[in-house]
Order: sequence, then C-alpha cells, then structure tokens
Amino acid sequence: MSQSTSVLGPKPGPDRKQRTIKVLVWDLDDTVWEGTLLEGDDLRLRSGVREVLEELDRRGVLNSIASKNEYEDAMAKLAEFGLDHFFLYPQINWNPKSSGIGRIREELNVGMDAVAFIDDQPFERDEVGRAHPEVLRLQASQLTQIPGMQEFVPRFITDESSRRRLLYQADSQRKVAESEFEGTDEEFLASLGMSFTISPVRDEDLERAEELTVRTNQLNATGESYSYEQLDALRHSSDHQLLIAELSDKYGDYGKIGLALIEMGDEAWTIKLLLMSCRVMSRGVGTILINHLMQGAKDSGRRLLAEFKNTGRNRMMLIAFKFAGFREVAKRGETSILESDLARIQPFPEYVSVTIA
Repeated sequence: MSQSTSVLGPKPGPDRKQRTIKVLVWDLDDTVWEGTLLEGDDLRLRSGVREVLEELDRRGVLNSIASKNEYEDAMAKLAEFGLDHFFLYPQINWNPKSSGIGRIREELNVGMDAVAFIDDQPFERDEVGRAHPEVLRLQASQLTQIPGMQEFVPRFITDESSRRRLLYQADSQRKVAESEFEGTDEEFLASLGMSFTISPVRDEDLERAEELTVRTNQLNATGESYSYEQLDALRHSSDHQLLIAELSDKYGDYGKIGLALIEMGDEAWTIKLLLMSCRVMSRGVGTILINHLMQGAKDSGRRLLAEFKNTGRNRMMLIAFKFAGFREVAKRGETSILESDLARIQPFPEYVSVTIA
C-alpha cells in the first residue's frame, strides 16, 4: 500500500467526540422577545436574538420554535420582526413543549442529542428535560453566549452548511407536493426529475466530506468519523477510492449527500465507510452508491466486502446491505464483515438519472 492503514484509519480524538448541536429550538415570550404576546404587551425583540439567529444560520445550525401561543399571532409577530423565515417546522400551540420538540426532531430527522432548547422558564426546561434528557437545555439569559459554545461551533462552514436551512425548506416543499400527489410512490419519484452524481472527492469536497462523517449518525455503516487530513490522505492513496455523491431535483439541490471509502486489495475490495444523509433516504436513492460499488468490484474481478458496526442508531444501513445481497462472513471484535456474492446487482432506478464522473 502507498500509505499504511494505521495512518489512514479513523482516529477520533477528543475534538472528534465533541457534541454537535444541529437544531436550536426557541421559546418566544421573554426569550425571542421581551413581554408576553397573549397579554397584549408591547413586545420588543430581545437584544442579540437577530445576530444569534443569523450566525447560527450561517453555520448551518437549524432553528425552530416550541412555544405556548396562538400560531397565527406568533408567526405574524415574527414576520413583523423579519425573523419568520429562520424557523423550520415551528410548534406553536398549547401542548407540552416536549411534544413539540419531539415533532421537530422527527421532521428534521436528527438525533435528540443534537437538539438544544432555550427558554426563560425553569418549569419548561425541566418538563423538556424529563421527557428528553438528551436535549441541551439553555436559559434565555445565555442567549448571547450561544455562538461561543463549542456545541454550536462547526470545524468548517461548507457551502451545504450555509444553505442548510434552504435545503430543508425545499424538502418541505417536496413533502407538501408528495402529500398532494395522486399516484404511486414511484410515479411521484419520477415526477421529481432527480439527478444523482458519483465522483471522486476533490479538494473542494474535503470539508463537506469531513462534515458528513461527523454529522451523519443514523446512516453511517460504521459510525466512524474521519478528519479533513485523513480524508485528504485517503483520496491520494493508490489503494483506496474515496467517492462522494450529490443529488438534485426540480425543487433544487440536495447538495453532497453520500460518501464511500473503499480499500482496494488484490483479491477483494472492502467498503470501509458508507454513509448517506438521512434527508434523501425517502427518495429511493440509497442503494445507488452500493450498486455502483458492486458493479465496480465485479468488473475488476474482485470480491466485495463491507464493514458494519452496530452503533445502536444505524440499523438501516445493515438493512440496506442485506437488501443488496450482503451476508455476514466474519466478525472482528464489534465489526461485522459482510460480503456480496455479486450475483444480483440491481439496475439504477429508472426515475433517477445517474452520472458517474
């Protein structure tokens, strides 16, 4: 090998295990604004709120709302302040805030440990904490400290980071269109005009590639994360392929949503890392990358192995491997070694245009 696998393997140090917040859920009364909307107070935007929202949005941290208020009145006030566009799937009703946070987590498809909640009332923070102990709970008085908290500071701010809210808003449009579509699931997917591209990782992809390994938990076959430097070394290794996948449709660009690392041995290729953004699994494209690797191994006359490590959150990846015909052939500690017999490689879905760059 041109470089040893001991150098190239994942080495998550302390900074790699830092908790990463993906969405901050805001209370409204006496948190976003000073005063109580229902009591007819003369509301004033709380100092620092706009700046914090803009900075988190720039970094790719999403924002939402869990507030006990009337929905139309609250959204009208946010629009008056020019802030309504920042918030995804706002839960403004009279239900417990913990249930609103549960709905937000479900809609955004993130882990509960990637959620933070800010509220001025200890009762509300405690209620959320009892239902969702993984949630990071913050006092309203901590508002201006948030941008400096390590949980909110990504190592890189990529193009996808700065557009993340827009990507989710486009996905919301897709969900509405899907709910109103009259026809089969496959007919709806065909109506999207999807384009899927697989290409080698380039210089300009490295920051996003690292971000994918850090942020993707549910659909990461091994749960491993890799640093920018490790990924850069791997893409230059003659014994490895490092591939990135992108997806777009008529509603816009999903961005770079998949990553695969393949160790190419003389007798077998081994998928060391395979991950896919949760945002695209419902689009029926999750197997395209696997099938591409299967075809590549078959064309090269190599066996195809894959590593899978159960993290407690990534069972969907094991299902994807099994659906593609992989079976367990060995065990190395906590890692299962799977193998495909390459006898049945599914064609790419007809409703997706696939480009291999």
